[in-house]
Amino acid sequence: MKYEFDNERPIYSQMADLITKEIVSGKLKPGQKIPSVREYALLMKANPNTVCKALDLLENAKLIYTERTNGKFVTNDLELINSKKKEILSTQIDSFMDDINKMGISKEEILKMLMEKLK
Repeated sequence: MKYEFDNERPIYSQMADLITKEIVSGKLKPGQKIPSVREYALLMKANPNTVCKALDLLENAKLIYTERTNGKFVTNDLELINSKKKEILSTQIDSFMDDINKMGISKEEILKMLMEKLK
């Protein structure tokens, strides 16, 4: 996967978001060992300290945990993973709805277009 970062937010925060999406999408499975700090630094072309900061965010959110001497792993808490997935989806829907409302598009038009896209 290609990782790209913008200048809008700190890179460590964007990294944490990308890894979170890999967890909630199932790309990284519950209980799976995640890449090491060095591996992520190479993959993301980032400083290892920045990667550590991103992984600290994920560990504080309990999406990953550390096993001493074995590395870091994705949580086995499926309820937490599903909750995070819903939180991400809700945020994206809110942003989408804000944009749509600014354009003056009716709920009926949105539903019609969504139904067409879902076919």
